[in-house]
Amino acid sequence: MAYRRTPAVQARLDAQRETVLKAAVALLAEDGYAGCSMAAVARRAGIATGTMYQHFAGKAELSVELFRTVVRREVEAVTEAAARADDPHRRIAAVVETFAARALKAPRLAYALLAEPADPVVEAERLVFRRAFRDLFAVQVAAAVAAGTIPPQHPELTAAAVVGAVGEALVGPLAEGGGHPGDLVPALVDFTLRALGGH
Repeated sequence: MAYRRTPAVQARLDAQRETVLKAAVALLAEDGYAGCSMAAVARRAGIATGTMYQHFAGKAELSVELFRTVVRREVEAVTEAAARADDPHRRIAAVVETFAARALKAPRLAYALLAEPADPVVEAERLVFRRAFRDLFAVQVAAAVAAGTIPPQHPELTAAAVVGAVGEALVGPLAEGGGHPGDLVPALVDFTLRALGGH
């Protein structure tokens, strides 16, 4: 007969997994992907390295879950910012503004997500990350087209181009440590609105 975990044991394991993921996010923000070894995450989480394998088969599986956790948080923040805006132009601006400002406030984390050399499994997650933002942005582009505030265009193609351009524009500043957004965020918003034909 197969062993069944009691609710109390499962709750303890779930809480421990959450602690591990928080430790991994903190390490990613400090040292990037290279600093997120199973041993380093275990130390940060206050558990034995062997215990990590109760939650993840290895670094590749941990990295996938880590990237998904961080991306989910970033997508939620950008979605909420867009929802607070009251017209299509402002929603488009809010997406770019929030994405860029959050990246510059956590430059090491954002650099790890966008550009740090990494294993193929991480590269695959980066594609998921880009698609998530492309899809979110495409919704805003489609709404602005429907409202007549920007010229007709292919929302997904436009969104992919803008997300790629904004990400590329951020890589240099992120590699240098981010710092204060200064004129960069407003310039990226201005670029985006001009690229969409709405300025």
